[in-house]
Formats: sequence, C-alpha cells, structure tokens
Amino acid sequence: MVKTTLETERLILRTLSLEDAEELYRFRTENAEFFKPWSPLYHKDYFTPEYHKNNLVQIESDILKGSLVQFGVYTKTAPEKMIGSVVFSNIIMGPFKSCFLGYRIDKDEINKGYAAEAITAGCNYMFTQRKLHRIEANIIPRNTASIRAIEKAGFVHEGISKKYLNINGVWEDHLHYVLLNDELEVIN
Repeated sequence: MVKTTLETERLILRTLSLEDAEELYRFRTENAEFFKPWSPLYHKDYFTPEYHKNNLVQIESDILKGSLVQFGVYTKTAPEKMIGSVVFSNIIMGPFKSCFLGYRIDKDEINKGYAAEAITAGCNYMFTQRKLHRIEANIIPRNTASIRAIEKAGFVHEGISKKYLNINGVWEDHLHYVLLNDELEVIN
C-alpha cells in the first residue's frame, strides 16, 4: 500500500499501516483517559497491542475499499512520535462526494494549534486529491477545544443532532459542522 505524507509548517501527516501498530497503541493508550469523555466505550481488549494491530488491518482494508483515509500526526521536531490522528471515514463518492472527519491530539500537545493545522492539511488533501465536495464533523457541545479547532479550520456550524452518538455509554447530542469544497462547486 502506498503511503501518503503531507507537510505543514510544523507537522507531518502520514497515512498509517501495520508498521505503525506499536506507535498507534502507545498514542491511544497513553491518552485513553483524556479521550474517554469524547469516545465510545472502549472494547474489552482495547489496552492490548493486538487490538490495535487488528484495528490497523481493518483500517488498511477500508483504505483499499476507498472508504477511509487515516493520518497519524507528528511534529517536525519529533517525527517518530505520533501526537495525533486525523481520520476521514464513511467516504461516499458518486453524487454525494462526502465523508466524516474525526481527530485527536495528544493530551500533552493541546492548545498549540496542532488540531486545526492537521485538520486543514487533511481536508485540503481530501478536496484536491480525493475530489470530495463535503466534509462533516460532529462534536459534543461541551468539547470547546474541539469546537475552536474545527472553526479555526474553516468549518461552519449547521445545527445540532440530538442523541447522535453513544459516547462513553450515553447517547450524546452533537453539534454538526461542515466544510465545503468551493473549488469543486465552481468546476461542476
């Protein structure tokens, strides 16, 4: 599988593969408590390296099907340590040309603008290389840091989705944000 690498002023985004299982395991488990308020309940095997390896097998399968793109996020000053992830899932082409965005930044790297920088780079890739029309993000209203990041990346609030996702065992309302590919609108 061909790896894609994107660079910003401070970051490197790389698509993940099985070779990244150990680093993905470290990133996710070291941040598990920090991510818990915004995450579905963790699978019983979540805290095992095997779970994350199997997850990457599924990710690679979804990438080959064209339904997912996942980037690990690294700083240029420490390119071996994953500090985040940006995921474009449920990619649907045809007349829809849309997907959902998910992202995470390491608890020790928040409030540095990395999330907005990584989101912007990933969205630009999805618009220019994958030719998507629309990218959607859904955020729990109390997650103010995530709201700031998504708005800084240019997303527009469209409304609220009541009891949208089961997060940490509770059906949570989510704010619905969208970024449109204006270039694609001009072409079509």
